[in-house]
Amino acid sequence: MNIYLVQPDKRKRTQQQIYSKIARDVSMITGIRATPSQPPTIGSRFGGQPVQFVLQAPNFDKLIEVLPDFLEQAKVQPELQFVDANLRINKPEITLEIDRQKATDLGVSFQDIGRTLQIAFGSQRFGYFVKDGKQYQVLGQVTRDKRDDPYDIKFLYVRNNRGELVQLDNLIYLNEQATPTTRFRFNRFVSATITSGLSEGYTLGDGIGAMRRVSTQVLPPEFNTALDGQSKDFEESSSSLWFMFIFALLIIYLVLAAQFESFMDPFIILLTVPLAMTGALITLWYFGMTLNIFSQIGIIMLIGLVTKNAILIVEFANQKKDAGLDKITAVKEAAIQRFRPILMTSLSTILGALPIAIGVGAGSRVSLGIAVVGGLIFSTFLTLFVVPAVYTYLSRHKLKIIEDFEEKVPARKLVLED
Repeated sequence: MNIYLVQPDKRKRTQQQIYSKIARDVSMITGIRATPSQPPTIGSRFGGQPVQFVLQAPNFDKLIEVLPDFLEQAKVQPELQFVDANLRINKPEITLEIDRQKATDLGVSFQDIGRTLQIAFGSQRFGYFVKDGKQYQVLGQVTRDKRDDPYDIKFLYVRNNRGELVQLDNLIYLNEQATPTTRFRFNRFVSATITSGLSEGYTLGDGIGAMRRVSTQVLPPEFNTALDGQSKDFEESSSSLWFMFIFALLIIYLVLAAQFESFMDPFIILLTVPLAMTGALITLWYFGMTLNIFSQIGIIMLIGLVTKNAILIVEFANQKKDAGLDKITAVKEAAIQRFRPILMTSLSTILGALPIAIGVGAGSRVSLGIAVVGGLIFSTFLTLFVVPAVYTYLSRHKLKIIEDFEEKVPARKLVLED
């Protein structure tokens, strides 16, 4: 059943609050097995539960042996709720086994036993006949009242090599057991997928961590594990985002190094990135947000947003230092004179991201806005103190020999004549 909510301005509760109430109410109803889930923002909207943990076993018997213990341990984890497995051993099946020794003693061949069972229960086609211009099949099997019960097999007889009739019930054994409705494979391994929802207050990363914790306690060494569905998308997107974060830092550092013709000035500028990340993380924690894919995107955005403030200070300080001022005086004047441009650009960005942070409109990504706003507020104020202080320690003057050379040897123009 798919439940579609009305627009946020027409209801008093959020989607998460409605989901939490349904999850609590459903768990109290006996006699049914229901697993509510919210559609993911990224990926298939009908992908099932968020946590999907795959057990890969060397053979099916081992998997059947371990699966109940794994489910039992997973159900007591506080991060997980509605734990279930796609491998359900609930299909009744009867296995027929021939007593080979007794059949040999009575002179009954295995082929005759199999042929008798095929004719009696297999609905074997013997031929066709035509009636009123229509063709019908001729099927051979015993009547319905003689094949409804598995133990109706005792009414069947098979002829031995001496022409005597032997009751089939004396030659076979029937074993009733439960088997899985479907057998699954994952990466060529016999597998079972454990699905679960998330308890209130826990993230998808917490749920995956709980599954891995159970696997280390329950699974034998020959088992392998993998992620599927939303869990796999989360793992892959998280690793990709952190790679993009490092790649963005590297690109910005190389561009600034080429612009300033220095390897030290870009390092001073990039010191604003940890300040912004600290502010973003503290703000997310204060407002109860998680470090999800949207907040990670916001942190990557901060790399480009906060470095511009340090660029203004470092560039202006270098100009003052080239004009003859010492580096302490130069960076003080740069911080004072660049204060208004820094404040104006930061405030414009903060006010632009504020509607996202406070959740205005449907489908807004609050965690992204909070990360951007919190990171900019922290970095804007700290940049005015940290960057000038670090600049006074790391910035270097030109070497004395180069200054003397430039003073004593004036630049000359080379003129080529025909």
